[in-house]
Formats: sequence, C-alpha cells, structure tokens
Amino acid sequence: MVDGKKILGVIPARGGSKGVPGKNIRLAGGKPLIAWVIQAARKSRYIDRLVVSTDDEKIMAVAVALGCEAPFMRPSELAGDESPTALAILHAVERMPGFDYVVTLQPTSPLTEPGDIDSCILKCVREKADACVSVVAVSKSPYWMFTLENEDVLSPLMGSAFLKKRRQDLPLVYVPNGAVYVTACDFLKKVQTLYADRTLGHVMAPEKSIDIDTAFDFLFFETVISKERKDGGSSSE
Repeated sequence: MVDGKKILGVIPARGGSKGVPGKNIRLAGGKPLIAWVIQAARKSRYIDRLVVSTDDEKIMAVAVALGCEAPFMRPSELAGDESPTALAILHAVERMPGFDYVVTLQPTSPLTEPGDIDSCILKCVREKADACVSVVAVSKSPYWMFTLENEDVLSPLMGSAFLKKRRQDLPLVYVPNGAVYVTACDFLKKVQTLYADRTLGHVMAPEKSIDIDTAFDFLFFETVISKERKDGGSSSE
C-alpha cells in the first residue's frame, strides 16, 4: 500500500506459447522462468496481493508452489495469440475488486528487481498518474534510421538534419522493456489499455531489461546468469 492506495500485482502467464512451448515454466537459471518475477514481486514493499493470470493448470500449480496466488483461471478467449494483455489484466482486476492500482509484471523479464517494481508504483501514485511503464534507453537511435523507398533508396526516418549530428548529440530515446506496468484500476476499466495520454516512465538498466521470447533468449539468459555467478554477483531472487 502507498498513501492509502491498495496495490494488486498481476503476472500474466498464458500456456499457449508457440515460439517456445511451456516457456513460462521452462527452467531458466536453475528455476522456472516465472519464478524470477514472482520472487521479485514478493519482495515488493507496496504490492498488497500477488496473483497469476493463466489458462494453464501447470503454470498455476508452479506459481502457487512459489507463493503466488491463483484464485481464478483466465478464460480461453483472453489467452489467444492475438489477445491483448490489457484485457487479461482487466479480467484480473474485475475478479479482484477493491484495489486502486494494478501492477503488471511479465515473467519474460526475469531480471526485474523489487526496487524497479516499487519505483514504478511510487512514481505513479505520488504523481497521481494513470500509468507508469518501465523503459530502457535504445542502443540504436531511430534518428539514424532509414526506410527503403522505391528502387531501394534510403529515406531518413526522422529527417536528414539528424544525420549530421554525432551520436552523443542525438536526443535520448527510450522504449518500453516489457517488465513493469502500473495502471490505475479505474482508468484501466474505462479505456482498457495499460497506456495513458500521460504515461510516466521508469528507466531500467539495459542489463536488467532482458526480454525472453525465443530459445536463443533462454540461451543468452543462461549465459548472463552463469557469468554473474562466476563473478560472485547477485541476481534478482
């Protein structure tokens, strides 16, 4: 709870991943992928209740064993490849009334830390914003990007003036990293989206912004975790 506002944490984890079957409970760094975000969320100072939204009984069982509640099953019509995540979160909010804000935490962002979760919540509540989203600085600036026009002619995406600037002189640009979304429940019910006209951003470090979606991503994550352990570093638990 923050300033009298109750916070619901929701982990959306459907079972129908086609790219990597069973992705959300596949072992990653020695434990199910979903375990990483559950353990980080349970260390949050502000989340009052943590639930998983899933259509899969195996995911539900793993989540419960890890200390996450699973008080309902997500309807199949909200668990398809094209189903918007916002509608699954709205379903969870409607099934779990009495909360002021909902925090969406993706199992595919295993290096999300409790501090990132709490910073997003605190910023959203204190600024009285409808939404706050975690972001990461882009490694390749769109100010140096092009489209291909007729006959493969390069056309500057943001205009040719920026091509004359040094990289360090270009505007800083950020992209949502998929880790944390904080949304006011009343706002979500009204517009059914996780983004508002005035969405605040919480910047996360690139090394904590790994997004696991493919078999290669799992391999990369294993490499990162293995190196951290060899170096004696700590990773999000």
